[in-house]
Amino acid sequence: MTSHQPIMTRDEVSDFLDREFPQLHFGGRTYHLTGVGPMTAQVRMDYHERHLRPGGTLSGPSMMALADLGLYAVILAHIGPVGLAVTTSLNFNFLRKPGQRALVAECRLLKLGKRLAVGEASIYSEGGEDLVCHATGTYSIPDRR
Repeated sequence: MTSHQPIMTRDEVSDFLDREFPQLHFGGRTYHLTGVGPMTAQVRMDYHERHLRPGGTLSGPSMMALADLGLYAVILAHIGPVGLAVTTSLNFNFLRKPGQRALVAECRLLKLGKRLAVGEASIYSEGGEDLVCHATGTYSIPDRR
């Protein structure tokens, strides 16, 4: 279907997301696509108190959104602007309490087929080396005909 090289740049994917999913930035821009490469993408979630849960840690749903966004972005970068590529499954392992600072996700495609894409997201507290969350996801790619 595609080579291992992205066919959309970071800016092109970001522009597509801004145009097609403006609700992503409801309440202010928090999520940023920071890089796209061969079968990879990097995303960042700014620290904001709206992402906190009781106990002062960043919430699971915030990390879930970051992983889903990053995996979607890496898929788009490789198949082009296909708004109806949809998440079919996500699995999360929360490994340690993240710090009260921005989170970064390193996302990687494990398989990119004609109808399905499978990837993983490794999430870290910005500046940290310890993995705080690991996610895997499968996405359905619509028929391009």
